[in-house]
Amino acid sequence: MGALWIEDGQQLLFIGDSITDCGRRGGEAPLGNGYVRIFTEMVTARWPERRISYINKGIGGNRITDLKERWRDDVLYHRPQILSLKIGINDLHSHLRGAEGGVSPELFARTYAELMELTRRELNCKVVLLTPFYISTDRSGQTFRSQVLDLIPRYLDTVEKMSVQYGTRLVRLHERFQEQLKYQDADTFCPEPVHPNHTGHLVIAQALLEALEG
Repeated sequence: MGALWIEDGQQLLFIGDSITDCGRRGGEAPLGNGYVRIFTEMVTARWPERRISYINKGIGGNRITDLKERWRDDVLYHRPQILSLKIGINDLHSHLRGAEGGVSPELFARTYAELMELTRRELNCKVVLLTPFYISTDRSGQTFRSQVLDLIPRYLDTVEKMSVQYGTRLVRLHERFQEQLKYQDADTFCPEPVHPNHTGHLVIAQALLEALEG
């Protein structure tokens, strides 16, 4: 059994969009019924002696700009020892669709860096970054799905660079799911390319656990 990056008595805070939220503000409070809860259950099963507290601050539909608006209340206020951040697919969609307040790759990179710098300055906590992902293999160049797959590398690049610059752990979820899609069809993990089913959330939780071991 490997070591765990989370020490006894520490607090891990998750923040992100609907994939992190997963009902945590409703009937599935307080952790939701997605990868956050699965991850906490896996940790408890492996390390029952660890007293770890968890906070889920995911909100469906959020972009990095939304996180910036609530960062002080939802992250800095709680002063977690470990922070897990997963954001980006709503940003990409908003830009591609030309939505009001759309988050371009440049704005995404700039805002992400602002949040990382603020976190290092005020918390200096351990951080794990999870990349956005899109569960599709459509490379036709003729559909919205293929346009997403063409554009997502620019958002992934930002997360990769932030991880290197700020010395974080990194979970490459898009790569993980693309590898899974070599063996199973997309519906195995997701009824549509964005919101995973239970199996998809299990993939995320397992990847996160691997990143926080050792």
